[in-house]
Amino acid sequence: MAGPLHGVRVIEIASGAPCAFAATLLADLGADVVRIDRPGTEPAPGAAPPADPLGRGRRSVAVDLKDPAGLETVLALAEHADILLEGFRPGMCERLGIGPDACSAVNPRLIFGRISGWGQTGPWAQRPGHDITFLAMSGALDADRTPPAPAAPPSTYLSSFAGGGMVQLMGVLAALHERESSGVGQVVDAAMIDGAALIDVMIRQWRQAPGNVTVTDAPFYTTYACQDGRRLAVGAIEPRFYAALLEQLDLSGDALPDRGDTGNWPELRSRFAAAFLDHPRDFWIKKFDSHEACVVPVLDPAEAAEHPALRERGTYTEVAGQSQPAPAPRFSRTPAAVPRPAPLPGQHSEEVLRDWGVRLTNPAV
Repeated sequence: MAGPLHGVRVIEIASGAPCAFAATLLADLGADVVRIDRPGTEPAPGAAPPADPLGRGRRSVAVDLKDPAGLETVLALAEHADILLEGFRPGMCERLGIGPDACSAVNPRLIFGRISGWGQTGPWAQRPGHDITFLAMSGALDADRTPPAPAAPPSTYLSSFAGGGMVQLMGVLAALHERESSGVGQVVDAAMIDGAALIDVMIRQWRQAPGNVTVTDAPFYTTYACQDGRRLAVGAIEPRFYAALLEQLDLSGDALPDRGDTGNWPELRSRFAAAFLDHPRDFWIKKFDSHEACVVPVLDPAEAAEHPALRERGTYTEVAGQSQPAPAPRFSRTPAAVPRPAPLPGQHSEEVLRDWGVRLTNPAV
């Protein structure tokens, strides 16, 4: 394995997608990530590796966390690990016997990364939730809409992946850095509600500024349908981009209402929509290609993977026959390797114990 985190050992207790996302990013950056899977989930002999982007790049050990032998296995691995990630509801790891106290007793240097919906403490700690739940409660869902339209969830998993997995990743790496001076680990408590509030910081500032509204309300920051039903994304915020937009749409700025007056926005939206409907999407792509108006096509996943700019950049790669996002960001001296396919549950049980130098008195794998 390559990457800047080469040599860092990570245990991932198989749980929710946000935790798996953080583990995937660590694996992409070169960490040796071992996922603890439940026994009985092993596939049939000869089964192909799953094309799972949230499982790539790591190895798998299958143990029963409710069996004392399984508990011994996890704690023995924790003794040799740098980071442990878990995404259960608060208190679950403690009940299983693999909580922060138990793990730090065998390895005081361990970084224990936790991710949950509402955090490890507080009156709502045990409540369930999904992406829309945390976006709504943080204020982010209401902020990112065009009044009077109702608040609607975005198509991406903002609170789960950006506010959850990414924040957990940032936290454990920060703690790993701090450990270099202190010599001891700590618990990193990442809550999706906290992360959702954090990523909403810019929109919140715009909303609170007197007389301001978010650009997501604007007719020059939205998507429009073309003649063939496919769509374009317009982000012509700055004056020079807006001028280029009007020029390519053959609209005269003098004949349009002032965009600085939000009362004119419905008319502007209508005029822009009518203009884009005159031609199919590919016509507009070609027309805007050499003009800086921040107008681009809304691509589906297959189109995105094949777009010349993204293909030359290497934004996507192929893992187990499936197109997946390539590791990011890029490093000049320690580039990440092409990710390995996701492991089969329990595929590396003996191999990991051998590689990590783990000796068990009561082997469970």
